[in-house]
Amino acid sequence: MKLLFWLNLALITYAYIGYAIWLWIQARLQNRPIHQRPILPTVSIIIAVRNEEANLPAKIDNIQHLDYPHNLLQLIIASDGSTDRTADILRQHTSFITAVLLDQSNGKAVALNEAVKHSTGDILVFQDARQLVQSDAISELLCCFADPEVGAVSGELILDADISSQSNNSLGVYWKIEKILRKLESASGSVVGVTGALYAMRRELYTIIPPETILDDVFLPMHVARMGRRVVFQPTAIAHDRLFKKEGKEFSRKVRTLTGNYQLPQLAPWLLTMDNPLLFRYISHKIIRLAVPLFLALMLISTAILPGTFYRDILWFQLLFYSFAIVGLVIPSAKYFMPVAIANTFVMLNVAAAYALFNFITRRNRVWI
Repeated sequence: MKLLFWLNLALITYAYIGYAIWLWIQARLQNRPIHQRPILPTVSIIIAVRNEEANLPAKIDNIQHLDYPHNLLQLIIASDGSTDRTADILRQHTSFITAVLLDQSNGKAVALNEAVKHSTGDILVFQDARQLVQSDAISELLCCFADPEVGAVSGELILDADISSQSNNSLGVYWKIEKILRKLESASGSVVGVTGALYAMRRELYTIIPPETILDDVFLPMHVARMGRRVVFQPTAIAHDRLFKKEGKEFSRKVRTLTGNYQLPQLAPWLLTMDNPLLFRYISHKIIRLAVPLFLALMLISTAILPGTFYRDILWFQLLFYSFAIVGLVIPSAKYFMPVAIANTFVMLNVAAAYALFNFITRRNRVWI
């Protein structure tokens, strides 16, 4: 039982702290700077949408105000069987938009594949409809492609949280930690996933995405790395998003992402073999995180069984921590107390991972949210 306790504690600690420390050391010992300079290649902006009538007008306006030369820009928006006014909005902007109107909804991956077929740019820039990007975002991404080793570039997503919500703030802290990992991965080699709201890749490196794929923003960059190119993080290419205020919406979004992480090794089994040049990083950043709910459960059980004051104190600490999480769920206003907000967010993320496993096993995969 003691071995079980310490093993699970070590794995949990490695998932949230140890991997970051390892990356920090590697970045110091084997720093790989990106050789950046301004370049002006042709660019195809790719957006897949479904029922986005509320967000499309602002998104189209946002792209029209990019500071990149418009004669070098192609905007392709694929509507995946939308049932609202999305298609009508696209038809109103045919002078600026190459609209790909799909009659049936087959998922985001299919819409992206169809959109890319119409692309002509040397660089593909992928965006989502909901997030707005800063005017220099495209230029900042493209600077990295001056380095011939770079095959894909991730932008930075800034979450505009409601400052009155400690729960949202704690989610923001989690996202900041995630960005620190990406910066360290990029500084020492390649990141294992990009920001879905804003990323770019060389068109010749694009790989057809399997229709059921949830996480194109992990599937595509991992294939780029497999082809021998770097996948880097560019923090000056910025997209803005918001944390969902509606109860359960942020949880649903996290479940979808984690379900996609379970799905990827099935779609691309090479990810868990030596054919993956980022195998260690992929396991450390993606796979071990998925197993944390199991590690937490086993640690709780082992401390409940083990004798001694030390293990009894650890057990009470765990019970107090989970009690804070429950309080935050039952009494939302209690999340203004930071320990409650942190406990609630941590437990929510790991419950989402467990629920994602259930989704994957029962094939309740959602490609849109």
